[in-house]
Amino acid sequence: MNEQFYNVSANPHVRDKATTHSIMLDVIIALLPATLLGWWNFGWKAIVNTILCVATCIIAEYAWQHFMHKKITIMDCSAALTGLLLAMNLPPEVPFFIPVIGGIFAIIVVKQIFGGLGQNFMNPALGARCFLIISYAGLMTNFSYKGFGGSFDATTGATPLAALKAGEAVNLRAMFFGNTAGTIGETSALLLILGGLYLIARKIISWRIPVCYIGTLAVFVLLFGGHGFDMNYLAAHIFGGGLMLGAFFMATDYVTSPITPKGQIIFGIILGILTGLFRIFGGSSEGVSYAIIFSNLLVPLIERYTTPVAFGKGGKNK
Repeated sequence: MNEQFYNVSANPHVRDKATTHSIMLDVIIALLPATLLGWWNFGWKAIVNTILCVATCIIAEYAWQHFMHKKITIMDCSAALTGLLLAMNLPPEVPFFIPVIGGIFAIIVVKQIFGGLGQNFMNPALGARCFLIISYAGLMTNFSYKGFGGSFDATTGATPLAALKAGEAVNLRAMFFGNTAGTIGETSALLLILGGLYLIARKIISWRIPVCYIGTLAVFVLLFGGHGFDMNYLAAHIFGGGLMLGAFFMATDYVTSPITPKGQIIFGIILGILTGLFRIFGGSSEGVSYAIIFSNLLVPLIERYTTPVAFGKGGKNK
Protein backbone atom coordinates (compact mmCIF):
# COMPACT_ATOMS: atom_id res chain seq x y z
CA MET A 1 0.00 0.00 0.00
CA ASN A 2 1.43 3.30 -1.07
CA GLU A 3 1.35 6.12 1.43
CA GLN A 4 1.36 9.77 0.46
CA PHE A 5 2.60 12.36 2.86
CA TYR A 6 1.74 16.06 2.71
CA ASN A 7 3.78 18.82 4.21
CA VAL A 8 1.71 21.21 6.27
CA SER A 9 3.21 24.63 6.96
CA ALA A 10 2.15 28.09 7.94
CA ASN A 11 1.15 30.59 5.26
CA PRO A 12 2.10 32.04 2.87
CA HIS A 13 1.82 28.92 0.76
CA VAL A 14 2.66 30.66 -2.51
CA ARG A 15 6.19 32.04 -2.49
CA ASP A 16 8.12 34.21 -4.89
CA LYS A 17 11.76 35.17 -5.18
CA ALA A 18 10.85 38.83 -5.57
CA THR A 19 11.77 41.08 -2.67
CA THR A 20 10.91 44.66 -1.80
CA HIS A 21 14.39 45.64 -2.94
CA SER A 22 14.07 43.90 -6.32
CA ILE A 23 10.58 45.30 -6.96
CA MET A 24 11.61 48.88 -6.12
CA LEU A 25 14.73 48.49 -8.24
CA ASP A 26 12.65 47.34 -11.22
CA VAL A 27 10.41 50.40 -10.91
CA ILE A 28 13.46 52.67 -10.73
CA ILE A 29 14.88 51.00 -13.85
CA ALA A 30 11.56 51.53 -15.65
CA LEU A 31 11.67 55.23 -14.74
CA LEU A 32 15.26 55.80 -15.88
CA PRO A 33 14.54 56.57 -19.57
CA ALA A 34 11.99 59.27 -18.69
CA THR A 35 14.33 60.57 -15.98
CA LEU A 36 17.29 60.89 -18.33
CA LEU A 37 15.14 62.62 -20.94
CA GLY A 38 13.95 65.05 -18.26
CA TRP A 39 17.55 65.83 -17.39
CA TRP A 40 18.40 66.35 -21.06
CA ASN A 41 15.37 68.56 -21.59
CA PHE A 42 15.61 70.71 -18.50
CA GLY A 43 19.31 70.82 -17.68
CA TRP A 44 21.26 70.95 -14.46
CA LYS A 45 18.44 72.20 -12.24
CA ALA A 46 16.42 69.08 -13.00
CA ILE A 47 19.43 66.93 -12.11
CA VAL A 48 20.03 68.75 -8.83
CA ASN A 49 16.35 68.65 -7.85
CA THR A 50 16.20 64.92 -8.55
CA ILE A 51 19.30 64.28 -6.43
CA LEU A 52 17.89 66.44 -3.62
CA CYS A 53 14.57 64.57 -3.67
CA VAL A 54 16.18 61.13 -3.52
CA ALA A 55 18.79 62.11 -0.93
CA THR A 56 16.25 63.86 1.30
CA CYS A 57 13.90 60.88 1.29
CA ILE A 58 16.70 58.43 2.16
CA ILE A 59 18.11 60.65 4.92
CA ALA A 60 14.65 61.40 6.35
CA GLU A 61 13.78 57.70 6.51
CA TYR A 62 17.11 56.81 8.11
CA ALA A 63 16.85 59.63 10.67
CA TRP A 64 13.27 58.75 11.66
CA GLN A 65 14.00 55.05 12.05
CA HIS A 66 17.25 55.74 13.92
CA PHE A 67 15.73 58.11 16.47
CA MET A 68 12.53 56.06 16.81
CA HIS A 69 14.66 52.94 17.42
CA LYS A 70 13.15 51.11 14.48
CA LYS A 71 14.75 48.78 11.96
CA ILE A 72 16.68 50.69 9.30
CA THR A 73 15.13 49.86 5.93
CA ILE A 74 16.68 52.34 3.50
CA MET A 75 18.38 49.49 1.62
CA ASP A 76 15.00 48.26 0.32
CA CYS A 77 15.07 51.25 -2.09
CA SER A 78 11.50 52.31 -1.24
CA ALA A 79 12.66 55.72 0.04
CA ALA A 80 14.84 56.21 -3.05
CA LEU A 81 11.87 55.38 -5.31
CA THR A 82 9.65 57.82 -3.41
CA GLY A 83 12.26 60.52 -3.96
CA LEU A 84 12.54 59.73 -7.66
CA LEU A 85 8.75 59.77 -8.15
CA LEU A 86 8.50 63.07 -6.29
CA ALA A 87 11.21 64.55 -8.51
CA MET A 88 9.38 63.36 -11.61
CA ASN A 89 6.35 65.36 -10.44
CA LEU A 90 8.22 68.63 -9.88
CA PRO A 91 8.65 71.50 -12.34
CA PRO A 92 12.35 71.74 -13.21
CA GLU A 93 12.72 75.37 -12.16
CA VAL A 94 11.54 75.05 -8.54
CA PRO A 95 13.93 76.42 -5.88
CA PHE A 96 16.10 73.80 -4.19
CA PHE A 97 14.23 73.98 -0.87
CA ILE A 98 11.09 72.59 -2.54
CA PRO A 99 12.39 69.00 -3.05
CA VAL A 100 13.78 69.03 0.49
CA ILE A 101 10.46 70.02 2.06
CA GLY A 102 8.61 67.63 -0.23
CA GLY A 103 10.91 64.72 0.58
CA ILE A 104 10.56 65.24 4.33
CA PHE A 105 6.77 65.48 4.06
CA ALA A 106 6.56 62.35 1.90
CA ILE A 107 8.65 60.18 4.20
CA ILE A 108 7.83 61.50 7.67
CA VAL A 109 4.22 62.67 7.40
CA VAL A 110 2.76 60.36 4.76
CA LYS A 111 4.84 57.23 5.29
CA GLN A 112 6.57 56.87 8.67
CA ILE A 113 3.98 58.44 10.97
CA PHE A 114 1.50 55.84 9.76
CA GLY A 115 3.87 52.96 10.43
CA GLY A 116 6.27 52.87 7.49
CA LEU A 117 6.19 50.88 4.28
CA GLY A 118 2.94 48.98 3.93
CA GLN A 119 0.99 51.17 6.35
CA ASN A 120 0.63 54.49 4.50
CA PHE A 121 -2.88 55.21 3.20
CA MET A 122 -1.82 57.32 0.21
CA ASN A 123 1.09 57.42 -2.20
CA PRO A 124 3.86 59.36 -0.39
CA ALA A 125 5.21 61.09 -3.51
CA LEU A 126 1.77 62.27 -4.60
CA GLY A 127 0.86 63.29 -1.07
CA ALA A 128 3.98 65.46 -1.00
CA ARG A 129 3.27 66.90 -4.44
CA CYS A 130 -0.26 67.94 -3.45
CA PHE A 131 1.09 69.46 -0.22
CA LEU A 132 3.62 71.46 -2.23
CA ILE A 133 0.98 72.61 -4.74
CA ILE A 134 -1.21 73.87 -1.89
CA SER A 135 1.68 75.50 -0.05
CA TYR A 136 3.66 76.89 -3.01
CA ALA A 137 1.12 77.15 -5.83
CA GLY A 138 3.09 79.74 -7.81
CA LEU A 139 6.36 77.79 -7.73
CA MET A 140 4.70 74.44 -8.47
CA THR A 141 2.97 75.76 -11.59
CA ASN A 142 6.01 77.57 -12.99
CA PHE A 143 7.11 75.50 -15.99
CA SER A 144 9.91 75.90 -18.48
CA TYR A 145 11.56 74.00 -21.28
CA LYS A 146 15.18 74.14 -22.38
CA GLY A 147 16.47 71.44 -24.68
CA PHE A 148 16.90 70.24 -28.22
CA GLY A 149 18.09 73.73 -29.10
CA GLY A 150 14.87 75.38 -27.90
CA SER A 151 14.25 77.84 -25.09
CA PHE A 152 10.93 78.76 -23.49
CA ASP A 153 10.50 81.41 -20.84
CA ALA A 154 9.70 79.91 -17.46
CA THR A 155 7.15 82.56 -16.54
CA THR A 156 5.10 82.33 -19.73
CA GLY A 157 5.56 78.70 -20.82
CA ALA A 158 2.42 76.58 -20.45
CA THR A 159 2.07 72.83 -20.34
CA PRO A 160 0.22 71.24 -23.28
CA LEU A 161 -2.82 70.49 -21.11
CA ALA A 162 -3.00 74.10 -19.95
CA ALA A 163 -2.82 75.25 -23.57
CA LEU A 164 -5.49 72.69 -24.52
CA LYS A 165 -7.82 73.92 -21.78
CA ALA A 166 -7.31 77.47 -23.01
CA GLY A 167 -8.42 76.41 -26.49
CA GLU A 168 -4.97 76.57 -28.05
CA ALA A 169 -3.45 74.05 -30.45
CA VAL A 170 -0.96 71.53 -29.09
CA ASN A 171 1.84 69.54 -30.69
CA LEU A 172 0.94 65.86 -30.29
CA ARG A 173 4.27 64.68 -31.65
CA ALA A 174 6.15 66.73 -29.05
CA MET A 175 3.86 65.42 -26.29
CA PHE A 176 4.39 61.83 -27.36
CA PHE A 177 8.19 62.00 -27.61
CA GLY A 178 8.79 64.49 -24.78
CA ASN A 179 9.92 67.68 -26.51
CA THR A 180 7.61 69.90 -24.48
CA ALA A 181 7.11 71.73 -21.19
CA GLY A 182 5.98 69.95 -18.05
CA THR A 183 7.34 68.36 -14.90
CA ILE A 184 10.70 66.61 -14.99
CA GLY A 185 9.36 63.13 -15.65
CA GLU A 186 5.95 63.50 -17.30
CA THR A 187 6.77 64.90 -20.74
CA SER A 188 7.44 61.75 -22.79
CA ALA A 189 4.39 59.51 -23.09
CA LEU A 190 6.44 57.07 -25.17
CA LEU A 191 9.15 56.46 -22.56
CA LEU A 192 6.61 56.16 -19.75
CA ILE A 193 4.57 53.64 -21.74
CA LEU A 194 7.72 51.62 -22.44
CA GLY A 195 8.59 51.73 -18.75
CA GLY A 196 5.08 50.60 -17.85
CA LEU A 197 5.24 47.72 -20.35
CA TYR A 198 8.54 46.68 -18.79
CA LEU A 199 6.88 46.49 -15.37
CA ILE A 200 3.96 44.49 -16.78
CA ALA A 201 6.35 42.11 -18.58
CA ARG A 202 8.29 41.65 -15.34
CA LYS A 203 4.98 41.03 -13.54
CA ILE A 204 5.71 43.85 -11.14
CA ILE A 205 2.34 45.45 -11.89
CA SER A 206 -0.91 44.22 -13.43
CA TRP A 207 -2.32 45.64 -16.66
CA ARG A 208 -5.74 46.14 -15.08
CA ILE A 209 -5.24 49.48 -13.32
CA PRO A 210 -3.40 51.39 -16.08
CA VAL A 211 -5.57 49.99 -18.91
CA CYS A 212 -8.86 50.62 -17.08
CA TYR A 213 -7.64 54.06 -15.97
CA ILE A 214 -6.55 55.24 -19.41
CA GLY A 215 -9.51 53.59 -21.16
CA THR A 216 -12.09 55.13 -18.81
CA LEU A 217 -10.55 58.59 -19.17
CA ALA A 218 -10.64 58.20 -22.96
CA VAL A 219 -14.36 57.35 -22.90
CA PHE A 220 -15.05 60.22 -20.47
CA VAL A 221 -13.23 62.73 -22.69
CA LEU A 222 -15.12 61.58 -25.79
CA LEU A 223 -18.49 61.82 -24.03
CA PHE A 224 -18.05 64.98 -21.96
CA GLY A 225 -15.04 66.81 -23.43
CA GLY A 226 -17.19 68.99 -25.66
CA HIS A 227 -15.20 68.12 -28.79
CA GLY A 228 -17.16 65.07 -29.91
CA PHE A 229 -15.02 62.31 -31.36
CA ASP A 230 -12.06 64.57 -32.07
CA MET A 231 -9.13 62.15 -31.95
CA ASN A 232 -6.54 64.94 -31.68
CA TYR A 233 -8.26 66.30 -28.59
CA LEU A 234 -8.48 62.80 -27.13
CA ALA A 235 -4.81 62.07 -27.86
CA ALA A 236 -3.78 65.32 -26.18
CA HIS A 237 -5.55 64.24 -22.98
CA ILE A 238 -4.03 60.76 -23.13
CA PHE A 239 -0.45 61.81 -23.88
CA GLY A 240 -0.47 65.05 -21.89
CA GLY A 241 0.12 65.78 -18.25
CA GLY A 242 0.88 63.14 -15.67
CA LEU A 243 -1.51 60.46 -16.93
CA MET A 244 1.09 57.93 -18.07
CA LEU A 245 3.31 58.58 -15.06
CA GLY A 246 0.37 58.22 -12.71
CA ALA A 247 -1.29 55.26 -14.42
CA PHE A 248 1.79 53.03 -14.62
CA PHE A 249 3.95 54.15 -11.71
CA MET A 250 1.78 55.60 -8.92
CA ALA A 251 -1.75 54.26 -9.22
CA THR A 252 -0.24 50.75 -9.21
CA ASP A 253 1.53 51.23 -5.87
CA TYR A 254 1.10 47.96 -3.95
CA VAL A 255 0.29 49.60 -0.64
CA THR A 256 -2.34 52.06 -1.81
CA SER A 257 -4.12 50.10 -4.57
CA PRO A 258 -6.47 47.08 -4.43
CA ILE A 259 -4.99 43.59 -4.57
CA THR A 260 -8.08 41.85 -5.97
CA PRO A 261 -8.53 41.69 -9.77
CA LYS A 262 -12.08 43.06 -9.62
CA GLY A 263 -10.94 45.74 -7.22
CA GLN A 264 -8.17 46.84 -9.57
CA ILE A 265 -10.64 47.20 -12.43
CA ILE A 266 -13.03 49.26 -10.27
CA PHE A 267 -10.11 51.32 -8.99
CA GLY A 268 -8.96 52.10 -12.54
CA ILE A 269 -12.48 53.10 -13.61
CA ILE A 270 -12.84 55.45 -10.63
CA LEU A 271 -9.46 57.00 -11.43
CA GLY A 272 -10.49 57.65 -15.03
CA ILE A 273 -13.79 59.26 -14.02
CA LEU A 274 -12.21 61.48 -11.38
CA THR A 275 -9.39 62.58 -13.66
CA GLY A 276 -11.93 63.46 -16.35
CA LEU A 277 -14.02 65.44 -13.89
CA PHE A 278 -11.01 67.38 -12.60
CA ARG A 279 -9.59 68.09 -16.05
CA ILE A 280 -12.75 69.00 -17.95
CA PHE A 281 -15.00 70.50 -15.29
CA GLY A 282 -12.42 71.65 -12.75
CA GLY A 283 -10.39 74.83 -12.64
CA SER A 284 -7.07 73.07 -13.23
CA SER A 285 -5.91 71.48 -16.47
CA GLU A 286 -4.49 68.47 -14.58
CA GLY A 287 -6.14 66.06 -12.18
CA VAL A 288 -4.11 62.88 -11.94
CA SER A 289 -2.54 63.51 -8.52
CA TYR A 290 -5.79 64.36 -6.76
CA ALA A 291 -7.64 61.54 -8.52
CA ILE A 292 -5.11 58.96 -7.29
CA ILE A 293 -5.04 60.29 -3.72
CA PHE A 294 -8.83 60.40 -3.49
CA SER A 295 -9.08 56.88 -4.92
CA ASN A 296 -6.43 55.68 -2.43
CA LEU A 297 -8.92 56.53 0.32
CA LEU A 298 -11.52 54.27 -1.30
CA VAL A 299 -9.28 51.20 -1.46
CA PRO A 300 -10.45 49.63 1.85
CA LEU A 301 -14.07 49.98 0.71
CA ILE A 302 -13.30 48.56 -2.74
CA GLU A 303 -11.51 45.55 -1.25
CA ARG A 304 -14.31 44.97 1.23
CA TYR A 305 -16.75 44.29 -1.60
CA THR A 306 -14.38 42.58 -4.05
CA THR A 307 -12.54 40.14 -1.79
CA PRO A 308 -13.58 36.57 -2.69
CA VAL A 309 -15.80 34.91 -0.11
CA ALA A 310 -14.51 31.66 1.38
CA PHE A 311 -16.43 28.40 1.11
CA GLY A 312 -17.46 26.30 4.05
CA LYS A 313 -18.54 27.31 7.51
CA GLY A 314 -18.91 31.05 7.78
CA GLY A 315 -18.40 31.39 4.04
CA LYS A 316 -20.73 31.44 1.09
CA ASN A 317 -21.77 28.39 -0.88
CA LYS A 318 -22.80 28.79 -4.50
